[in-house]
Amino acid sequence: MIRSTTTNVTFRHAFALKDLEQPVPPGTYRVDVEEDPIDGLSFLAYRRLATFITVPIAGHSGSTQSLLVDPKELEQALTRDAAAADAATI
Repeated sequence: MIRSTTTNVTFRHAFALKDLEQPVPPGTYRVDVEEDPIDGLSFLAYRRLATFITVPIAGHSGSTQSLLVDPKELEQALTRDAAAADAATI
């Protein structure tokens, strides 16, 4: 049975991901993670199957698309955004 979790991430600056044609504006975005239980263990553990982020479609007001994203790339984008926010407050 696949487990799905949803969280929101907030970017204070425009950000880019490799599969996007252009940067995404700052804002709060939905991230969905799908995981599968790992059988045969003495404890409950899950393996990540996919991570999706829902972003606006450029030039289509109000339309969104859910994109498969590398969770490491997403984490790096969030780290860059936090660093840029910290630099702006100095």
